[in-house]
Amino acid sequence: MAQGVILFPSIHFALRAEKLVKQKGILHKLIPVPRHLSSDCGVCLRVPWEKKEEVLGILGQGSVKVDGAHPLPDKS
Repeated sequence: MAQGVILFPSIHFALRAEKLVKQKGILHKLIPVPRHLSSDCGVCLRVPWEKKEEVLGILGQGSVKVDGAHPLPDKS
């Protein structure tokens, strides 16, 4: 299953996003932001890439600011 990450301007938004996505029962995980996306320290939300639009909609309704959404390369 293809995965992707959603980046946030602060940990506050990342934690809020995790709470909203968890309430909707969407598989997710907070992970460190991959180095190829940002050299800043921080966390992002990893989600199934096919759920990206649904997750972004949930976050928009919850007033969660998003810095971007990026697919992760397959590990196969």
